[in-house]
Amino acid sequence: MTLPLPLTGPTARPAAGGDPRSIVVFLHGYGSNGDDLIGLAPYWQAALPHTLFIAPNSPQACPGQPGGYQWWNLMSRSEEERTDGVGQSAPALNAFIDAQLVQYGLAASKLALVGFSQGTMMALHVGPRRAQALAGIAGYSGLLVNPRALPKDVASKPPVILIHGDADPVVPVTASYEAHGVLMGLEFETALHISSRLGHSIDEAGLRYGGAFLSRVLES
Repeated sequence: MTLPLPLTGPTARPAAGGDPRSIVVFLHGYGSNGDDLIGLAPYWQAALPHTLFIAPNSPQACPGQPGGYQWWNLMSRSEEERTDGVGQSAPALNAFIDAQLVQYGLAASKLALVGFSQGTMMALHVGPRRAQALAGIAGYSGLLVNPRALPKDVASKPPVILIHGDADPVVPVTASYEAHGVLMGLEFETALHISSRLGHSIDEAGLRYGGAFLSRVLES
């Protein structure tokens, strides 16, 4: 059996100092890296002063993107490709989550996932399939891969917030509407925010909604 390669990436230590009482794991999009999303940490550190923010690079270097990584290769963008892709990278992400919880002596309920685009696809795949519920999942500009498989695979139901721009040319906003509907049907606590005239990005409103969500699920 081949063990998943350990993930590494930049971190932002708790603003209050000391050992973290909670963790936010950022999952970047296709062709990006951990340095990109760790830049969100300063927006949320005041509200989460005891939280460790960490942004691992995904397991694969991204062809044609110097310094960029991918959770899986995007060739045809088919549903089959996405299903295979999240399955390939899930062991590495699960191992990373487990290692962080052990290292800092925290329960799963004190760790939240924040994904963007392909990273959101990973978060929505891995989170509900973990036996112990995570604190929550904030998914920006993403989609739910292979929603037909989720009902039989659900092992826990962390709260979820989906945030998407209605002018997204990369992942259509309908993807978040569809994911929201599936999760609601499975009785997940789920919220949806749509940013007007926003493309494949994160705006100030999205940061506010994400920060409020994280504060609630990690500080409660």
